[in-house]
Amino acid sequence: MSIRLRLTLWISGLLAVSMIVIGICIYFFVNWNTYAEIKQQIRVQDSKIEIIGATNFLDQTLDLIVGPQFRIDKKDMYIQLVNYKEGAIKQSSNFPYEFVIPYPEVKTKPKERFVKTHVEINNNRYAMLTYQRPVYLDKDIVGLVQVGVFSYNEEKFLGGLRTILIFSSLVVVFIAFTVGLFIARQALRPIERVIRATEQIENGSDLSVRIPALGPNDEIGRLVSTLNVMLARLEMAYNELDEAYKAQRRFVSDASHELRTPLTTIRGNIELLERMWTKVKETNRDADTGDWLPLDSDRWELSKEAMSDISAEAVRMSTLVNDLLALARADAGYTMEKTPLDLLPLTEEVVRRAQLLPRSAEWKVGDLSALNGVRVNANHNYLQQLLFIFIENAFKYTPEGTILLSAIRNDQQIGFVVQDTGIGMNPEEIPHIFDRFYRADESRGVTVGTGLGLSIAKWIIDEHQGSVEVTTREGDGTKFTIWLPIAFSDASHSSIIVATDEI
Repeated sequence: MSIRLRLTLWISGLLAVSMIVIGICIYFFVNWNTYAEIKQQIRVQDSKIEIIGATNFLDQTLDLIVGPQFRIDKKDMYIQLVNYKEGAIKQSSNFPYEFVIPYPEVKTKPKERFVKTHVEINNNRYAMLTYQRPVYLDKDIVGLVQVGVFSYNEEKFLGGLRTILIFSSLVVVFIAFTVGLFIARQALRPIERVIRATEQIENGSDLSVRIPALGPNDEIGRLVSTLNVMLARLEMAYNELDEAYKAQRRFVSDASHELRTPLTTIRGNIELLERMWTKVKETNRDADTGDWLPLDSDRWELSKEAMSDISAEAVRMSTLVNDLLALARADAGYTMEKTPLDLLPLTEEVVRRAQLLPRSAEWKVGDLSALNGVRVNANHNYLQQLLFIFIENAFKYTPEGTILLSAIRNDQQIGFVVQDTGIGMNPEEIPHIFDRFYRADESRGVTVGTGLGLSIAKWIIDEHQGSVEVTTREGDGTKFTIWLPIAFSDASHSSIIVATDEI
């Protein structure tokens, strides 16, 4: 059952109950008002009736004397005396027909009251209002006085009133039901629009659809506003999940591609070695003695190259796996353990180890005095890894020139500056360089790498509540400034500041 029908039935039921209560009150009020004056006049007439023999029944029989007034409000009044002692009935002389007003038996001990009775006259029933009072002798009931008037007109009027009240109540309830159904439909029409809009969104899977405003800011208007806000949040969450899913697919695809390359190289070299050594096993043995002959120089050099390729690719794959593990930890919400660290000793260790890295450009160390006495809350291993990522990245993209490491301080932040004179990049690419497996177009096919280093670097910066500033220009090199808070701030994500000024 729909809400519209239930609401209409509730209203109609409430109205029906109200009409019944009001109708009953009206009927009883009119009934009382109709008979009140007649009852009063009957009592007055009854006070004029004298009962003979009621005081000494042994001396004379029970009889009545009626006063001169026999009519009230153009109604004939009929008086009847029931003699329980003799079983006789005496009636006033104005009885037009032969009928007896019904009366109770003496054993029921009749009481003084008004009763509505019906009498049979010529096989027809007529309503009569009767007032009765018992006649006592020595505390015993010996008779009953009844004063009655025909109430045909009053009953007819009250019967018509009942019919009108019942019929009008039914009509009013029916009209109320019909009008209530229409009003409920009009009132709930906005909800039907909301349902159609949500069904359209459900069937079309388009979360960008919004439910149009439906008028005043009432309950339905607030419902529509709430649904639109909810849809906006769902759309945002869905888009974020969709982007995350696409990024995850790209990540898996790129990772599979990057892992497949070294595995292919390793497998090819192993197959080469297997074929070569199988051939050696067949041909490089003395036919007379069965001893192995020395390996010729060409085969030895080929074996060394194959083993060198295997070793290099194994190192590359190990590095890639370690990078993927670091990013997987980042995705899983891994929290680094941090302790207060002195930056100068850590940086000097990085400088010493960086001198051993393969490079074609000159490695220089600038002014590190800003690091004196500076301590930050950091993870020693990850902070070293962060510096190595930017230094190795500078070595990779600087075929000639210099790479300079220095430090600066700005209020409550300490900054590491890694500046190179390499190939640089287009400033439009800066927002993407921290994406996983992203590599600038200029460097693709020229330098080796997985494109995961800067993604890991950004995660480490985020964990240390730092930021990174990038200044670059194509052909003029790149400068990275890594800021770390000396006193921790409330920032929880790194920021990337893009500058395109010349270095």
